[in-house]
Amino acid sequence: MIWLNFECMQPKPSALLTVGEQSNLKEEVRRFWNRASCDTEVADSPKFSRDYFEEIESFRYVDQAFIHSFAQFTRYYGKRVLEVGFGAGTDFIQWLRAGALASGVDLTQEALDNLLHRIKVYELPSPEKIQIADAEHLPFESNTFDLGYSFGVLMLAPDTEKAIEELIRVVVPNGEIKIMLYNRHSVFAFNVWVKHGLARGRPWESLKWALWNHVESLGTKGYTRTELRQMLSRLPLREVRVRTELPTGEYMCASAFPPLNWLYRLAIRLAGHRPAYPVTGYNRALVEKNRPAEGTIEFSGNRLGFFHCISARKAV
Repeated sequence: MIWLNFECMQPKPSALLTVGEQSNLKEEVRRFWNRASCDTEVADSPKFSRDYFEEIESFRYVDQAFIHSFAQFTRYYGKRVLEVGFGAGTDFIQWLRAGALASGVDLTQEALDNLLHRIKVYELPSPEKIQIADAEHLPFESNTFDLGYSFGVLMLAPDTEKAIEELIRVVVPNGEIKIMLYNRHSVFAFNVWVKHGLARGRPWESLKWALWNHVESLGTKGYTRTELRQMLSRLPLREVRVRTELPTGEYMCASAFPPLNWLYRLAIRLAGHRPAYPVTGYNRALVEKNRPAEGTIEFSGNRLGFFHCISARKAV
C-alpha cells in the first residue's frame, strides 16, 4: 500500500458529488498514481530494469497468491481481454504470456510507461491496444471483449457503479466480469481507523472516513457485503460470486503494535472460512448444482479480508 496524507475530508456518495467535485477528485487520483504505480514501492532495483519488474511481481504474487486462481489467466488464450487500471502491468503481462488478445487502459502516463518497458524487457507479444483513458468513459465499442478485468481500481473512481457499468457495457453478452473492490468491514480498514482516528484522538470518525482519507489516493472506498449485494443487484449481471480474500501481509502484520496483531489474527480465525463449493468434491455436476440461483449473489471466503474478488457474467 502507498500512503499519503491529505487534508482530511468527509466522504461523499457519488450521487452527492457535483460535476466539479468529481472532476477534482479524479484529478487528485491521477496525480497520486502518476507518482508511482501500485507495488512499485517494493522494488529496490533501477527503475524499468528486469530486476525491478521481478521484485514487483514476486511481491504481488506472494502477498496476493489468490490472484492467479481468481484471474485464471491461462483460460483466456485467444480471447479478447480488457484490463481497466493496469498500473505497473503485473497482471497485464500474464494475459500476454497466456496468449490472450489483451487491451488495457489506465489513468496515468506512469502506468503506461511501466507497461511499455515491461513488455519490451520480457519481449512479450504486442497487446491489441493500450492507452490512457478514464474507467467511467471507456474508449471501446459495446460488446467487444470476452472478459472485463479490473483488480483494485474501480473503487478509486468517483462513481464506482458507473465504472462497473462501463466495464459491463464493453463485454459481450454472457461474457465474464472479474473485479476486486475493497472491503470496509475488514481488519485492514479497522487498523487504518485505529492509526488515524483512535490514536489521534478522533474516535468518532468512521471506517469509511479512514479509507477515504488515508488509504492510497483521496476518495478510496470500501464496500460491505450488504452494499455489494445492493449495488451488484442493480447491474445486468448473473452468476455473481464474491469471494473475500485475505492478503498474506494483512494476516501477518496489519499493525506495528504486536498486541493488535494478535487480536486481529484471532478475529480473522473466528470469522471463519466458507468454501464456495461443498467439501464432498469439485466436478462439473457440483458446479452446476451449486451455481447461484437467478438473482442471488454467492459470498464466500473470510469476511474480514480486505479484497472482495467479484466474478460474474453479463446478462444476455
